[in-house]
Amino acid sequence: MCGIIGATGRSDVAELLVEGLERLEYRGYDSAGLVLSGPGSLWRVRAAEGTTSVGALRTLAADAPDATTGLGHTRWATHGQPAVENAHPLFDCTGRVGVVHNGIIENHAELQADLLAAGHTMASATDTEVLAHLIEAHMASGLGLAESVRAALGEVRGSFSIAVVSADEPDLLVAARRNTPLILGLTDGAALLASDIPALLGRTERLFVLSDDQLAELRPGSIRVTTLDGRAVDPPALSVDWDLAAAQKGGYDDFMSKEIREQPRAVADTLLDRRRPDGRLALDEARLTDAELRSITRVHIVACGSSYHAALLARFAIEHWARVAADVEIASEFRYREPVLDPEALAVGVSQSGESLDTLLALREARERGARVLGVTNVVDSSIAREADGVLYTRAGPEICVAATKTLLAQIVALDLLALTLAQVRETRSPSEISATLDALQRLPAALEEVLSRAKEVDDVAAALAASRDFFFIGRNVGYPVALEGALKLKELSYLHAEGYPAGELKHGPIALLEPGSVVIGIATRNPLWEKFRANIAEVKSRGATVVLVANDGDEAAEELADHVLWVPEAEHLLSPVLDIVPLQLFAYRLARRHGLDVDRPRNLAKTVTVE
Repeated sequence: MCGIIGATGRSDVAELLVEGLERLEYRGYDSAGLVLSGPGSLWRVRAAEGTTSVGALRTLAADAPDATTGLGHTRWATHGQPAVENAHPLFDCTGRVGVVHNGIIENHAELQADLLAAGHTMASATDTEVLAHLIEAHMASGLGLAESVRAALGEVRGSFSIAVVSADEPDLLVAARRNTPLILGLTDGAALLASDIPALLGRTERLFVLSDDQLAELRPGSIRVTTLDGRAVDPPALSVDWDLAAAQKGGYDDFMSKEIREQPRAVADTLLDRRRPDGRLALDEARLTDAELRSITRVHIVACGSSYHAALLARFAIEHWARVAADVEIASEFRYREPVLDPEALAVGVSQSGESLDTLLALREARERGARVLGVTNVVDSSIAREADGVLYTRAGPEICVAATKTLLAQIVALDLLALTLAQVRETRSPSEISATLDALQRLPAALEEVLSRAKEVDDVAAALAASRDFFFIGRNVGYPVALEGALKLKELSYLHAEGYPAGELKHGPIALLEPGSVVIGIATRNPLWEKFRANIAEVKSRGATVVLVANDGDEAAEELADHVLWVPEAEHLLSPVLDIVPLQLFAYRLARRHGLDVDRPRNLAKTVTVE
């Protein structure tokens, strides 16, 4: 999740930009840069030293020329490795236009091809750079900076918050956004912009929101906002009463609640830029050809913790859509059973950080035994990303809370994309069927927003069960991995006894534990085993357990079975876990908070496990 800061009309602009970037470091980043605008030229410094890059910029900025206008950026890489040449700000061919960007330009490959054909030279591997060259081309036709940005954005698809400077108009900043945040600030002699509130706290109390598909022109002491089609608008004022520490959490009490609510965006971003113009899926980072994927006869997925539950769900998708056998194993056990692998096997390692040692070592073992290796991770240039033959990136942005939330949903969606790609190359699903499933995936972010809007209902259930101490999570088919995740979240956050089981396994032993006071939480959204699951719920009710069901909106049969219902919108059953998991996250969160526990840093746990 990139960070942006900009100012015009400030004699201390370099210091302001560096300090603003320091305030945005919590967002996570791998490189950083500054550009200052002066009459006739731009001055730029960049560093790609991981999370010390802003510190390096502070040193480099000591040599900054006198200027009153500039931009700063922290980059969380998507397209292109973390390297100085890929760090923002990015320039056009002339070096007179500088751009910073948060988001993804979906059609960058098409635009780049056209620009190269027109004689432009690309200096980075990013999707962002096409913006600088598009703006350059429009300025060459005689347009000013603001109109050139407007024209360029008319050619792009995707999400963006951007800010642009030009040596031709050194006191002007031009900014625009779609789907990713950007706020504006104003003082008597300056104008400011940033991707998040902390960067501007203490600089001004006059803050404004830039809305989707709006463009802002910032000059010393003034801001003009128009829609992308040129109509003037008044940006709404933003009232802020946070201190800096709270603002870094976006106004939430903790990072976990913030990250839970970022899940619609995490899913949407993971889905971005996956369809070619011809409608076919393109997982470019995977670096495995269609022929190589077509030759795969078995998929072995290794993972730990919540990532393991994403892997279990992937097995259903891969076998159902691609009709290829899939195994899932806890990564720490994989190496020690002498797995049988060959060049027709694909080993997939799933890790939020890309640094989980168990998963990394499992992938090394798979490679040594002849398998192709694919990493699924949220961190560009992580150890797993570097060592794998290919990598499929989730785009959840930095996750601070130890317990995985948005990274898990992004993993599930990324693995669904892998399953559909296998189906595409193996021709086990028609193009129309794959397209329909992609459309259904694209609807998930809106459905997630609906689930999150019902948080108060989950809180009411948590309040009713706050004194309970024994929880059993059950599910069948794709509901079983969801049950495992629900139990894990409750254990991680609340330290209560929680276990996850396949519902059909209850009568083989676990049902002996049920008694009045026990809570059974069932994943009752409709899947092919609904009728059998209904019988399982009858079994637990007859033992006196309190029953909580996650069920589809309007399911009267589920409501009759339950003491409490957590409602979610209906979705295709293989996609439903993305929605079903969220009320369980909220339930675990609310119980932990009611018990006065630190949800961001559960005891004994670390965000990244780098020991075996």
